[in-house]
Amino acid sequence: MTPSVVLVTGVSRFLGGHLAARLAANPDIDRVLGVDTVPPPRDLLRRMGRAEFVRADIRNPLIAKVISHASVDTVVHASLSANPASSGGRTAMKEMNVIGTMQLLAACQKAPTVKRMVLKSTTAVYGSSPRDPALFDETMVPRDLPSGGYAKDAVEIEGYLRGFARRRPDVAVTVLRFANFIGPRIDTVFTRYFALPVVPTVLGYDARVQLLHEEDALAVLERAASHELPGTFNVAADGVLLLSQAIRRAGRVALPVPSSTVGPVGRLFRGARLVDFSPEQMRLLNFGRVVDNSRLRSQFGFVPRWTTTQAFDDYVRARALRPVVSPEWVESLERGVLSVARALR
Repeated sequence: MTPSVVLVTGVSRFLGGHLAARLAANPDIDRVLGVDTVPPPRDLLRRMGRAEFVRADIRNPLIAKVISHASVDTVVHASLSANPASSGGRTAMKEMNVIGTMQLLAACQKAPTVKRMVLKSTTAVYGSSPRDPALFDETMVPRDLPSGGYAKDAVEIEGYLRGFARRRPDVAVTVLRFANFIGPRIDTVFTRYFALPVVPTVLGYDARVQLLHEEDALAVLERAASHELPGTFNVAADGVLLLSQAIRRAGRVALPVPSSTVGPVGRLFRGARLVDFSPEQMRLLNFGRVVDNSRLRSQFGFVPRWTTTQAFDDYVRARALRPVVSPEWVESLERGVLSVARALR
C-alpha cells in the first residue's frame, strides 16, 4: 500500500535528501517531510521539490509533535552517521545516532498513525575479524561484536528497533543493512580513501571489499518506503574486489604499512582532514566483509543494477581520477594475476 505521509530523517545528507526528492516525485504520496538539524544544501533543497523541510532535532521529544500533527504513517530513519567529522566528533555522533533513534522510536510508538518504519542500518553490525565466514546472511551474528563507533551504534539501534517492533506489532519494520556506498556523487570514507594518490594498506592483508552503488541504495530505500516489506535485508552488490584490485583500478599506489603503525597513520590522515578512519573501518581494511544478498532478491524483490566492480568503475570514471600508474600497466598486472591463479588450480 502506498503511504500517504512519509517522514525522512537526515535530509541534509546525500541519501536522505535524494530519497525525499524521489518520494516527492511520486504523485500517489500526499506529503513528504524531511527532517534534519540543518537545512540541505541549496541545490539539494531545490531537487526535493514539494517535500517540506522541517528543522528539528530527533533527540528532542518535540519530534513527537511533528509526527502526530502531520499524521505520519511511514518513517524512514536515514540519518545514522558513520562520519564523526561531519557530526561534530565521535561523542556527538553517538548521541545523534543512539539517543536520537531512541527519541524517534518513542515518538513513533505513541503515534497511532505510524504503520511503517524503515531503518538504514549497515553490514558493519557483523563486525570484521579473521574468523568470519565467507558470507554473512541475515541470521548470523558476528564472531567479534563491534566494540565501538558506528558499528556498535548500529547494533544498539537495531536492538531498540526490535523492542519497538514487539511493542507495536501493527507496524511493519524493515531493516536495511547496507554495504559501503560508492558512486559519482556520494561522499564517504571509502570515496575519499580511494581518491588518495597513495593509499595506505595493512601489510600482509588484502581484504575482500563489497560495495553498493549510490543509485541502488536510493532505489532500495524508495522501494522500502513505498511498499510493505518487513524483515531484515542485506543490501549489497554482487561480487567483490580485493582491496589491492580496487586500488589498481583507481590508478592509485598502495602503501603497505605494518599493523603497529596503522593507528598513527590513521591519526595523521585524520589530522590532515583527508580521511577519518574509525577503528571498525580499519578492521574492515584488514579482514574485509562480504554478505549474502539472496534475501534481497527473493523476498524484498530487488536486484542491484551495478556489481561491486561496475559500481567502483563508475565512481572512478565520474570522479575523473587521474591514474598515478598507467591503465595499461594495471590491465597487464590483472592478466598476470589471473594467469597465475589458473595455473595454481
